[in-house]
Amino acid sequence: MAFSKIATGLQHIGVPTNDLNKTIDFYKSLGFEVALRTANGEEQVAFLQLGNLMVETYQNFKAAMINGAVDHIAINVTDVDEARRIADSMSLEVIEEGQLPFWENGVKYFTILGPNREKLEFNQYL
Repeated sequence: MAFSKIATGLQHIGVPTNDLNKTIDFYKSLGFEVALRTANGEEQVAFLQLGNLMVETYQNFKAAMINGAVDHIAINVTDVDEARRIADSMSLEVIEEGQLPFWENGVKYFTILGPNREKLEFNQYL
């Protein structure tokens, strides 16, 4: 099976921040709305939505503050376990995996590195 059979498109773009409120205010000024505000342990998290574009921003005080500071691109999948089997069969470099308490039932994900060291997250709503 190929990723194209279980991937449905972009789920979100992850952007770290040093000041969550400032980031929320900026995106709201562009027309985004807060779709979800929550916490992941000590990190405050906000999902900001404009149409079908979702930005996940999280206050981890590690924002690079340089061009190209997007942390990851998340691809929505219908079966994250199958996506992981495909990644393993392709010998892709998995650097992180787990579950997060976002949305109604949480999400399960894993992250790989692309050829430019970009992080691609395969993410399934549970």
